[in-house]
Amino acid sequence: MADTITFRPDEDTSRALSILTEDGTPVSAAVRAALIDAARHKTAKSLREEAEALAGDPIDRAEAAQVLRDMEALRAR
Repeated sequence: MADTITFRPDEDTSRALSILTEDGTPVSAAVRAALIDAARHKTAKSLREEAEALAGDPIDRAEAAQVLRDMEALRAR
């Protein structure tokens, strides 16, 4: 069974909820979808930041280049 969550929407949240439910979508469904979208967005942002950090790391880049050279050498045989 799912937990019940209550919150007090502020003005911005109320406007957003109105937009998400103007097509008849139930409030609960709109809130669930918004939470899932927010979690996906946050995860994608974290992955992007990690990838950018790795791309900017000269040691990691050198290691990746070496792996590619090693794989190319194996393929050439």
